[in-house]
Amino acid sequence: MPRLTSSPPPIHFFFCIPCLVFLCSLFHFSESQIQDQEQQVLLKLRQSWQDPSSLAHWIASNSSSHYTWPEITCQNGSITELNLVFLNINYSIPPIICDLKNLTKLNVSNNNIPGEFPTVLYNCSELVYLDLSQNYFEGPIPSDIDRMANLQVLILAATSFSFDVPASIARLRRLRILHLYMSEYNGTYPEEIFGLSNLEELRLEYNNKFVPSQLPQNFTALKKLWFFSMAQTNLYGGIPETVSDMEALEHLDLGMNLLTGEIHSSIFALRNLRELYVYMTNVVGSIPQAMSAANLSVIDLSDNNLAGTIPEDFGKLQDLSNLNLEFNRLSGRIPEGIGHLPALSDVRLSNNNLSGTIPPDFGKFSALKRFEVAYNNLTGTLPEQTCHGSTLIGLAVMDNNLSGELPESLGNCSTLLVVMLNNNGFTGTVPGGLWMSPYLTSLILSRNRLTGELPKELSTNLTRIEMSNNRFFGEIPSTVSSWRNLGVFDASNNLLSGTVLTELTELPSLTILLLGQNELSGNLPTAIVSWKSLRTLNLSHNRLVGPIPSEFGSLLVLGQLDLSVNQLSGSIPPEIGSLKLTLLNLSCSRLTGRVPFELENEELENPAFEASFLNNPGLCSSYSFMKLNMCNSRSRTNFAMIVILAIAAAMFVLLAVLFTIRASRKKRDGFNSTPKLIPYQRLNFTERNIMPGLKEHNVIGSGGSGKVYRITVNHSGDAVAVKRISNNRKLDEMMEKQFLAEVEILGNIRHMNIIKLLCCISCENSKLLVYEYMENHSLCHWLHMTKRSSPVSGVANNMILDWPKRLRIAVGAAKGLRYMHSDCSPPIIHRDVKSSNILLDSEFNAKIADFGLARMLTKHGEAVTTTGVAGSFGYLPPEYAHTTRVNENIDVYSFGVVLLELTTGREAIDGDEDMCLADWALHHIQDGKPISDAIDEEIKDDSYLGEISNIFELGIFCTATLPSMRPTMKKVQQVLLKCSNMSRRNPDTSSTSPLLGNS
Repeated sequence: MPRLTSSPPPIHFFFCIPCLVFLCSLFHFSESQIQDQEQQVLLKLRQSWQDPSSLAHWIASNSSSHYTWPEITCQNGSITELNLVFLNINYSIPPIICDLKNLTKLNVSNNNIPGEFPTVLYNCSELVYLDLSQNYFEGPIPSDIDRMANLQVLILAATSFSFDVPASIARLRRLRILHLYMSEYNGTYPEEIFGLSNLEELRLEYNNKFVPSQLPQNFTALKKLWFFSMAQTNLYGGIPETVSDMEALEHLDLGMNLLTGEIHSSIFALRNLRELYVYMTNVVGSIPQAMSAANLSVIDLSDNNLAGTIPEDFGKLQDLSNLNLEFNRLSGRIPEGIGHLPALSDVRLSNNNLSGTIPPDFGKFSALKRFEVAYNNLTGTLPEQTCHGSTLIGLAVMDNNLSGELPESLGNCSTLLVVMLNNNGFTGTVPGGLWMSPYLTSLILSRNRLTGELPKELSTNLTRIEMSNNRFFGEIPSTVSSWRNLGVFDASNNLLSGTVLTELTELPSLTILLLGQNELSGNLPTAIVSWKSLRTLNLSHNRLVGPIPSEFGSLLVLGQLDLSVNQLSGSIPPEIGSLKLTLLNLSCSRLTGRVPFELENEELENPAFEASFLNNPGLCSSYSFMKLNMCNSRSRTNFAMIVILAIAAAMFVLLAVLFTIRASRKKRDGFNSTPKLIPYQRLNFTERNIMPGLKEHNVIGSGGSGKVYRITVNHSGDAVAVKRISNNRKLDEMMEKQFLAEVEILGNIRHMNIIKLLCCISCENSKLLVYEYMENHSLCHWLHMTKRSSPVSGVANNMILDWPKRLRIAVGAAKGLRYMHSDCSPPIIHRDVKSSNILLDSEFNAKIADFGLARMLTKHGEAVTTTGVAGSFGYLPPEYAHTTRVNENIDVYSFGVVLLELTTGREAIDGDEDMCLADWALHHIQDGKPISDAIDEEIKDDSYLGEISNIFELGIFCTATLPSMRPTMKKVQQVLLKCSNMSRRNPDTSSTSPLLGNS
């Protein structure tokens, strides 16, 4: 066989080898040079940013060492991506960054970079990805941003960019992702954006300063769009039915807007839709019963006005994990199929009209994390396997008609944070393990028929236990001292026995302790040094004996003390009088001696506490209004008595002469009996200083119940305001009720933003309420009266009420109302909040006045039934016209009208045609008109425009037609304080959205 041999290479091959070696070395030299140049750019970047510690590892060791730096991505020997996230960069982006010629992606999010949009990036010609979010950029987006023609991803979210979104963005035809959410835009966005056919993600949410607009009809032409969010962007109008054309849509969020109309079935026809958010809007109608969006994993239609039933088809959504339908008007049963869904983790159906039993399989087939069905009409038992997956965090089923024993599985649920079972009919004992659930912070069991003893051990994380109105029995265990983090302990109206243990006083975080209506006995504890945070203490209706310890006077923050209906004895410690109490009840015991008075800070001998000491036969007082035995005066010597009698005899003739004059004067002034003065504060005047001033020339105002006078009471010029409630006949029933309401409330509460009632003077056919005098009269006077007529005496009308003063007034009034709603026990509804009932002192601090229509609630959130509609037209919410049940929402609505008055300068009944101000403001928004057109010309200052717009919007939210849509006064106060604080820091910067972070 012949051998196989290879042919020798051609001779020219040997001549080419040196050429190839030369070319390779030349290429390697060029690549090395590029690497070295790019590394130098990075080092200069670090230097221009003042060498932040987060970039301390940017140190050159060789020309390619930057390849290993985590912020750098290289391809083909060149830098293509910079991911400079969370590096605490505090300086602007320098032009040198564009010396990285192949840079395609730049992400500098979550830093502190200041200044305007970095137009130096226009020179980064290869840039396709730009993320500037979570920085301090401000000013407008440049109108020539379309010079960055290659951009596919533009993220400018969570910055301070403002003004309009420029139409030039719509000329970036390659954009796939556009994020402009949570910024300070106070103009418009270009509808041309919805013509960017390549868009896959469009996020405009949380820009509440956008000019109100409707969803553009062409937005449904975005066939590739899978993520679309315009939550809280001042949208109004309906959701177009053509949304079904958006075949790729997976995430749709239109929440927190002013949308109207119905939720069309076309939305549920989107086969790829996974997350649907239409919460806190005004949509009505019912939820479509048939749907084909089988991939839905999140449905949030909460806080609307939806009625009807929950669709049975929801039980077919095998991917559904979150279902939120709370705060609607849904009725009927919860579909059984929902309990069978394998992915379900979050169920919120509270605040509806649902009935029937809870499907028993909830928790059996899925790992529930939240299960909330509170405030419905549900019956039956709690599902046994609610915590079957050992993942349940929150359980809220309060205010239903549930019954039976609590599932034992709750005792094995180690993940629980909050359990609220109150206001049902549960029986039996609490599963032992529930008390010890390691992460549990709140356990609310009140108003059931539960029984058993208190546990010896408790979860160390528990801060709140409410178990009142049950049948718990036995002694409070001595191990209670280990409940170190407990802040609220309410075990009132049970069958607890034993003593009030000293160990109970060792809880340093305790703020509220309610043990009333039990069978406790023994003495009150004296070692209470750890109760430094205690604000409320109620041990009433027990069998306690012995004295009230003087140590109780050291509880400096205590505001409410109730020890009534016990067998306490001895005298009342004088130290109690130094407490700033709003409620005191020591009645129905065996106390003796004199009620302490004239102490350092307060007086117990005060009409505010006149019922606090009743049914203590051994107590006496120096004042007859206390309804106690009068204390014996010091004995007088016979000589002193003779002198007194002599003086009295000498004066008798003179008094007889004066009697006729005074009698006629009283008759003329409407006082046919001796005036009786009841003080509520320390006074530097008597009724003799008041009566002569009841003249027509001292009248400063009048209302439905009488006139108001300004009266000087001493030579120093101190003045008071006197409201006279009178009638030619005896006071009619309505006036008497108004008088008693005002005295009952103002005599018991003290707050810097609530008018101070100094005393009342009572006669047969006239009542006088004497208040502190407010130099600047009412808010109504400044906003409206000075524009219509001459000012009230003493106030010049040539001074404009500027925006900082208006904001201060809004904050003060909100504080007063929030105190009435949240801090008073029971809560107080004013029912007649209006600008004329907000009075202003010399520094324009606001104080709520005129409590003649106020009502007290028995507990927070509970409605009170009245006998008729009362209040002022223009300030009454729409539901008040067809219901006599009132709660805090009425005051919120009225205060919202006041906010609209402050921002627009219009009166409450000053709308267009037949609309009141609240309706006019809502229509102004819905008609797409700029908020700036509604603002009062006297305060239309560009430096405050954004802030005023926020308060205008807050007024609209407060006057929402649906009561459940209105924020609480606590939330309103928070928003106003935030605006006020930001205004003080930088008057040229608009505050953030009132409802951002809504809870």
